[in-house]
Amino acid sequence: MNILLAEYTVSHDPTLAPEGRAMLDVLTRSFTRIGYMVHTPDPEMGFSEEIARLGAICDEGLVIAPDHLLAKYTKNLEDVTRNIGCNSFSIAVCANKKRTGQILHAHGIDVPREVASGRRIVKQISGCGAVGVRLTDEPAGEGEFGQEYIEGEHLSMSLVGGRVVGEVCLYYTGKGPLLLAINRQDIRFGQDGHVTYHGGETPVDHPRKDEMYAVASKVIEVLGCQGYVGVDMVVTSDRIVVVDVNPRPTTSIIGIAACMEEEIAQVILDASYGRFPDFVHLNGHAYFSSDGKITYDRN
Repeated sequence: MNILLAEYTVSHDPTLAPEGRAMLDVLTRSFTRIGYMVHTPDPEMGFSEEIARLGAICDEGLVIAPDHLLAKYTKNLEDVTRNIGCNSFSIAVCANKKRTGQILHAHGIDVPREVASGRRIVKQISGCGAVGVRLTDEPAGEGEFGQEYIEGEHLSMSLVGGRVVGEVCLYYTGKGPLLLAINRQDIRFGQDGHVTYHGGETPVDHPRKDEMYAVASKVIEVLGCQGYVGVDMVVTSDRIVVVDVNPRPTTSIIGIAACMEEEIAQVILDASYGRFPDFVHLNGHAYFSSDGKITYDRN
């Protein structure tokens, strides 16, 4: 069996390349262990062209790219082979952070309020991670918008959703997403207000785990996400606020894969056929950095 793992930043975005390389390496090793031949784009060639060329000889494929590019390249993949990640339409919705917040709010999910003035979080409407995010009272720039700043725990939930579109008649089960882990995010605010992401730790036990899972499950259902999805949250004493939805593998996958007994590749693949388990087995604890370094503690 052949699979295309198309990670964009490794050869096209030096700033994000270390994170991209770490995710690609984890997935490559895992798919290799379950018997797949892994194909990756030639860095000297165009990314779309490589997806078309390699996708035609692969049984399945998965794209990882910055949010504003992910829908385009995923659609390229869907045109030539079977996509085991999120569908391109849902990705396009999630890429628009402003629109995503409006949709989730309309469905009763707590998201940061949009704020046009005063001290607030300013971010790109179609951004990637913490890039360009800042706490400021200055005007938002072109293509940006403001949200209320919420003081709380910065956590993410890594889940794998079953099929929603695509081979829906064959593989849709109606089963809720599989929770892989809750992750604590290492989010830092610089003196100039700029927000940076430095990695995190996983798995994290949390007293509001069930509530958080219910919120994340509803997010995935409302947005029609499938495959590996990361839901970023700020949790306070009385709120569970969804601040971002990443319909793709996120950096936390490198820590989760280090702790998980199951093969992450098999879990993602099985979910695309409606066969994912009720839970996974996590042993130990992992700290991971945004440049791909990982420290694993078995205790």
